[in-house]
Amino acid sequence: MGLLYRKRIRTGKNSYVNVSGGGVSWSKRWGPFTFNSRGHLSLRLGNGLSFRIF
Repeated sequence: MGLLYRKRIRTGKNSYVNVSGGGVSWSKRWGPFTFNSRGHLSLRLGNGLSFRIF
């Protein structure tokens, strides 16, 4: 295990800029789905759980 840094900055309704040790990316949320600039799509399951589709 290592130390991780993540920061999410809201830029508009359902859109964010994400800053982490791996760089900067953006994400957009549509209902329970979230798509980010790195090509990942995830489904929010509730209570802090999510499932990465791809």
